[in-house]
Amino acid sequence: MAPPPTSMDVLIAAPRGFCAGVDRAIRIVELAIEKYGAPVYVRHEIVHNRFVVDNLTAKGAIFVEELDEVQDGVAVVFSAHGVPKIVPQKAAERGLDYVDATCPLVSKVHRQAERLVEAGKHILFIGHAGHPEVIGTFGQVPPGGMTLVETVADAETVTADDPANLAFLTQTTLSVDDTAETIRVLQRRFPAIQGPRGEDICYATSNRQAAVKAISGECDAVIVIGAPNSSNSLRLVEVAEREGVKAMLIQRADDVDFAWLDGVRTLGVTAGASAPEVLVRELIDHLASRFAITEREFAGVTESMVFKLPRSLATA
Repeated sequence: MAPPPTSMDVLIAAPRGFCAGVDRAIRIVELAIEKYGAPVYVRHEIVHNRFVVDNLTAKGAIFVEELDEVQDGVAVVFSAHGVPKIVPQKAAERGLDYVDATCPLVSKVHRQAERLVEAGKHILFIGHAGHPEVIGTFGQVPPGGMTLVETVADAETVTADDPANLAFLTQTTLSVDDTAETIRVLQRRFPAIQGPRGEDICYATSNRQAAVKAISGECDAVIVIGAPNSSNSLRLVEVAEREGVKAMLIQRADDVDFAWLDGVRTLGVTAGASAPEVLVRELIDHLASRFAITEREFAGVTESMVFKLPRSLATA
């Protein structure tokens, strides 16, 4: 007779998963396909999640990295992470129908960058080199208008030609705690530095990190569902580890290493802002094949943010 399955409490973080910007971006691709017909090109992954990208590919989206890969006469969507100014300019020059799915909260940072540079400020931009959001934001201002600051160590060593005319902005998907520490260093070193009017780190990033902090004290381990190139998902892993809990990033349930779960009696589960709820349910079902699951949801902040669709697609 087989032994009874090991029991496991699964504490599911809330909020988790899709944010308003991701919902909007995915819907934009779907509506663009309805309006223009397949194929519709998408410059870069619309959001960083393979499941989402594969689903949209099946509906008629073609994902490329550069505008040069887009055929003439075919519609193109720009990803939620934002693009440099030159990209829509080139699309217009080619006569392409394009739709910008940049998250409105990223667009807000773009406009702030433009205004600050126009006012004569040099911007210290806190973010991760090579991330498409960072590339897009740097592409809003003339070359040399911004300097990247990735770490607290960078903040301690970065130099400025005119310390009296400095400002800082941040990527929207950073660690709340790390970014706060980096900003404190910049403000100590450059007392005149000007900050953004409001918090640049988006509400969804902040809320998901807070939820992981809240459940970590009750958990032996935390699993984060997200992509390895998803900044906000990687930050959730770091938050759990900083709280003293071992954490694992997975893309799908099959990625779970059951040996890693040896001795885990309470497991925390969350999903990055680009990961759909169906992947959370898939993980719970997968765990239930091995453990006797008791499922609980953490009662966190309720999110009600909704972003309007572009006018060109609002009636599609």
